[in-house]
Amino acid sequence: MSARSRQFDYIIVGSGIAGLYTALKAREHGSVLVLTKGSIDECNTRYAQGGIAAPIGEGDSPQLHLEDTVRAGAGLVDGEAARILTEEAADRIADLVGFGVPFDTLDGEITLGREGAHSLPRILHAGGDATGAHIELTLSSVARLSGITIMEHCLTTGLRLADDTIEGVEALDCRTNTRLDFSCRFLVLATGGAGQLYKVSTNPTVATGDGTALAYQTGAEVMDMEFFQFHPTALRMPGVQPFLISEAVRGEGGILRNAQGRAFMAEYDPAAELAPRDVVARAILTEMNKSGSDHVHLDATHLPPSRVTSRFPQIYRFCLEHGLDITTDPIPVSPAAHYTMGGVHTNTWGETNIRGLYACGEAACTGVHGANRLASNSLLETIVFAKRVVQRTLLKELTVNEPSAEAISLSQPVAANAPPLDLGVLQSLMWDKVGIVRDGRSLAEAKTVLSAWQAALAEPIDRPSHELASLLLCARLVTEGALMREESRGAHYRSDFPERSEAWHRHIVFRRSSFAS
Repeated sequence: MSARSRQFDYIIVGSGIAGLYTALKAREHGSVLVLTKGSIDECNTRYAQGGIAAPIGEGDSPQLHLEDTVRAGAGLVDGEAARILTEEAADRIADLVGFGVPFDTLDGEITLGREGAHSLPRILHAGGDATGAHIELTLSSVARLSGITIMEHCLTTGLRLADDTIEGVEALDCRTNTRLDFSCRFLVLATGGAGQLYKVSTNPTVATGDGTALAYQTGAEVMDMEFFQFHPTALRMPGVQPFLISEAVRGEGGILRNAQGRAFMAEYDPAAELAPRDVVARAILTEMNKSGSDHVHLDATHLPPSRVTSRFPQIYRFCLEHGLDITTDPIPVSPAAHYTMGGVHTNTWGETNIRGLYACGEAACTGVHGANRLASNSLLETIVFAKRVVQRTLLKELTVNEPSAEAISLSQPVAANAPPLDLGVLQSLMWDKVGIVRDGRSLAEAKTVLSAWQAALAEPIDRPSHELASLLLCARLVTEGALMREESRGAHYRSDFPERSEAWHRHIVFRRSSFAS
């Protein structure tokens, strides 16, 4: 069989925790190919600092974890998905321990931290604030030794269908610009989110919404794209790329202070620093606007220095490298784009409305996060639903997620005058007009510009142009969803519709109409 055209049982697109965990489970049942556009170690999940949530502590339970998840999700959490997430959490943590993930322990027991909107300590960490990296590197090491075919620097550019069923993928070798073709029985999109939509983002450059764009273009449904989570606290220093300052810093007692040094979060929410992320992000933005500053401060200087350095070694080292000792100086922070809660619409088995096509991790939308993700549920989601994807493929007959009756299509791209398109211009447009606080006029302006850009976009020929095309499509999905949703709910806030509306107690689902662009 030639290297250019090969048959596999499973093709997994993406090499983050979702992709690698799926691959390791799938290898028990057939041949597996992992396609990743960068190196196997280059992904979004390796940057996850906060940890992974699981109700395994004394006094905790799946029911309590479920209640916290539903409460954070602002009325749009899929109850069945959340029940599965919390009930299967302990078993999936056991799987990670079995693979060799070195979770932090004290006296032989896994230690648990507290984060915003969690009613109890239930956050597991590995290497303090390097949890994502430890899980990712552990799984990638096991995958390399497991007979899984891994093709690095290989960008998936299209999905092939036969009789409305997934048949394979088209790909591009990014090093040689060679076109490749692979066939499969099951295709799993585990490509992560679209954090590069925004100019201030905690996401690495690989987070360009590739899976969401591929799925939409193939006729799969995409849901909840207007719900984009902005992390409240990213390092804000001149000349320094935004760097995530984990929510766990607030969980350990860090205090947010405005330009006058006053602690302000209690004025916005009774939970103060432990309020849901959308509340904290908007509160910080309000304080920044009041003072005309581009940041507030997260103060951990009252905590024991040894506790700060041992609990947050990665954050401590990064800040120290840039001249900031967080044990003695408050950390300048501001909100940044962080997590795509929407994505490829799946059921609780990871199935899409196309037979043979599955999605999991940040690329998928099961509804488990609703309108606002509960902190540290994302890493848990990757492994819980990745396992269920593989379980579902073991059925003799391919099944399908039933299409949504109310799915709509994006409006057709319309040529119009618009500034020249490049990544920086797109990111600035999204940050300024489709950011933390939105309004109908700005969203309509963004929609017009995005439509004109898409109408004028040339056919992608290499990785950068494919990524830009994917981001542009995701930008349209986010913007048109946000313009339609005339209310404020969770991470979606409209200043012209500041209250939640029961009329919008529903999801917005997009599906490409008759496969038109």
